[in-house]
Amino acid sequence: MKTILNFLLTFVILCTASNLLVAQQTDKDLKKDVASKAIRSARKEAKKYARDGYYVAPGAPLLDKQLERAWMRQFETNDKNEPKYIMATGNSVGESQTAAKLQAMETAKLEMAGQINTQIAALIENSIANKQLNNEEAASVTKTVAASKNLIAQEMGQVIPMVEMYKKIGKNTEANVRLAYNMATAFDVAKKVIRKNLEEETKIAHEKLEQLMKF
Repeated sequence: MKTILNFLLTFVILCTASNLLVAQQTDKDLKKDVASKAIRSARKEAKKYARDGYYVAPGAPLLDKQLERAWMRQFETNDKNEPKYIMATGNSVGESQTAAKLQAMETAKLEMAGQINTQIAALIENSIANKQLNNEEAASVTKTVAASKNLIAQEMGQVIPMVEMYKKIGKNTEANVRLAYNMATAFDVAKKVIRKNLEEETKIAHEKLEQLMKF
C-alpha cells in the first residue's frame, strides 16, 4: 500500500513539474514570437521613415530601436490576452523642434484619451438601460461622458514617448511621436474623471451612479 502511495505521489509531482515546464516554454516561445514580430515591423517601418527624411534627435536611440520598443508594447497582452498598452500617435509642425514636439505630444495624448473614452462610453451605454435611468438622465450621462476627453488627457500627466522623430519642412520642423500607456491605468484614470464629471454635472442619485460605473 505504501509503495502504491509513493508511486502515485511521484507521478503527481512529475505531472505538475511537466505542466510547469510546458507553461514556461509556451510563455518563452510567445515572448520570442512577439520580439520577432516587433523587430520585423520596426525594421520595415524605419526604412520607410528614413526614405521620407525623418531623423532622431542627437543622443536618442536609433529609429529602428525606438520603433522596435513601440511594437513590443503594441503586441504585448495581459493575462486575458487583451492589449496591455494603449497606443497613440501625434504629428505637428512648429517653428522649432521643441514646439513641434510639445504639440505632437498633446495631439497624441488627446487621441489616446479619445480611445479610452470611447471604450468607457460604450460600456456605460450598455448599462444605462439596466440601471433604471430616465431619458433625461441618460442624455445627461451621454453628454457628460462625451465631453470628458480633454480632462482625461490632462489627468494622464506626463507620458514618455516610445518613438520621437523629426523632419525638416522648409524653415519649420515636423515632429512625429508615438506614445504607449498602460491600458489598466488609463482605464482607472478615465473612470475617475468621468465619475467626478457625472457627480458635478448631473443630478443623478449617488446610488444610480454607483451602479452605472460598475464595469
